[in-house]
Amino acid sequence: MIKIKEMDLDTRKVIFIRDFLKLESEKAISQFEKLLKKEIKADLELKPMSIAEFHKRIDTSIDDSKNGRITDVDELISEIEKWS
Repeated sequence: MIKIKEMDLDTRKVIFIRDFLKLESEKAISQFEKLLKKEIKADLELKPMSIAEFHKRIDTSIDDSKNGRITDVDELISEIEKWS
């Protein structure tokens, strides 16, 4: 079994979406919709990042891309499917 705390957030999101798409329960989907709306509302109340932090994140992302520290979505999904 995969230990969720050891995975990064993006990997956990992909796994969650994959499992969500398998759901057939209208009740379960409604509950997730309510939770998502609640979380989106809470996120809107957060303060935006500073310009300095924004530029730092951009610089880090550009550096990661230039140095090949990226993972293609299809490769990630293929890797995740091997875990099960």
